[in-house]
Amino acid sequence: MHPSDLKNLKIAVVGAGYGGAAAAKALSLLGADVDVYEQANRIREVGAGIGLRPATMNRFQEWGIFDAIARVSSPSEYFEILTATAEPIMKESWPAAGGQTRTRLIHRGDFIEALLGVLPEGMVHLGHKLESVQDKGESSVLTFADGRTAEADLVVGADGIKSVVRQELFSDKGPVFSGEHAYRAVISVDDAQGMVVDDNLRMYIGRGTKVYLLPLRHRNAVSFDITALCPDSTWAPQVTKEDLLATVEGFDERLVEITRNLDMDTVNIRAVYDIDPVDTWHSGSVVLVGDAAHSMLHHQGQGANSAIEDAGALADALRQADTPREGLSLYQATRKPVTDELQRISRSGWTEDEINDVFPGQKPAAVTARG
Repeated sequence: MHPSDLKNLKIAVVGAGYGGAAAAKALSLLGADVDVYEQANRIREVGAGIGLRPATMNRFQEWGIFDAIARVSSPSEYFEILTATAEPIMKESWPAAGGQTRTRLIHRGDFIEALLGVLPEGMVHLGHKLESVQDKGESSVLTFADGRTAEADLVVGADGIKSVVRQELFSDKGPVFSGEHAYRAVISVDDAQGMVVDDNLRMYIGRGTKVYLLPLRHRNAVSFDITALCPDSTWAPQVTKEDLLATVEGFDERLVEITRNLDMDTVNIRAVYDIDPVDTWHSGSVVLVGDAAHSMLHHQGQGANSAIEDAGALADALRQADTPREGLSLYQATRKPVTDELQRISRSGWTEDEINDVFPGQKPAAVTARG
């Protein structure tokens, strides 16, 4: 689109999470008039740590916000997968992209704070819970729970796994339970039983349980995550310390001890959900990004990265196309095949037998032979 057309484009982003904040930044750099509407009265990210891949960091460099993210993150060279008793299964460097070779490990709260901190003051409007969206073809109207409305040439639905935008216009299928729970806590490095010796992510797998140790060096802390099989699909289930200990039975005693010492009041407990692939992500004036478009299980660590990539691809497509609708078609054609595959792989699981399917040829020969 011509720069003057982009400057006249009024865009409403629904949701101020990773995808919404990144989309707002990328689209505002095009010169568009962007407003972000967030249902919460204050932004608060709970949970633990994530890894921002080299391709994601390239986007931040392109948008001029690399330093803001780097200040609250720490660089990692590789990730490692081990058995429950800490025997190596595979080790792989992070996939390089452009000039970036390292993944930056960051706390979710620090990440969203940094992203929102680079948006112009007044762009984000809190306390706007979306009730409905009316697609009028050339524009769309948002109606919020308190009766307020907003009209825009383009609505970006970045409202997460329970997206109102998706349910209203693109798919009425709800989230899908994975049969797993995720238990997440941030602990001091001093409480990690000597298991954190560098800045690299490690995952221990056994009997349907995955334990992640993700160093947050910038906080002198560690993100300690357990993902375990459980039939209870309650969104925020009630779980005891004994329940957690049962998931790591037979694991390296140091991991058991970390679990035993957890303060349950600090543990974020969630049933794990994703969504089935959505056939169409856009109309003429509405488009989905991030979890609203392709919420995936966290096994690949690609949820936040995919949202950032969506934001960059959407801005690129609008810049390259002649009209907004053409831009949205190009964006979907670019991103959907990638996220469809990530959703599929993330659902395939992480049993020791499945590692070779997810990372072909990465298993050491001795481990492959052992089966």
